[in-house]
Amino acid sequence: MSFQLSARSLATLDGVDDRLVRVVLQAIKETKVDFGVIEGLRTMERQRELVAAGASHTMTSKHLEGKAVDLMAYIGPRASWELNLYDDIAEAMRAAAIAQNVPLRWGAAWTIKDIGKWQGTMESAMNAYIDERRAEGQRPFIDAPHFELL
Repeated sequence: MSFQLSARSLATLDGVDDRLVRVVLQAIKETKVDFGVIEGLRTMERQRELVAAGASHTMTSKHLEGKAVDLMAYIGPRASWELNLYDDIAEAMRAAAIAQNVPLRWGAAWTIKDIGKWQGTMESAMNAYIDERRAEGQRPFIDAPHFELL
């Protein structure tokens, strides 16, 4: 099945680094799960709001530089936060990043520097990150919609 980004998603990519835009545009053609772009380039004010709400943990987000996007999964017309859908989106983003030769980090596998070099599924990358954080006595921060350039 082939999906395409809406005009709203394309507008959200304004100001995002061209390399990441190319990855997103290729991934939407290859994905098994429809998605849209819900965050791209952010203002400092928006970043403060997200940190205050606990939706972001940093004031030095790559969104501030246009080097990150957040994607929303869709099942038909309905937006979904079901984690397994984001594994599938991450697989499409990884394949596109490899094809475009763009190093990419996924917000559900923070300790995997470049998901294109991960030898396994994106689900296994996320689980490796979760295991690593728990072994350190830390709670994992799963931001599955988030993808950023390295």
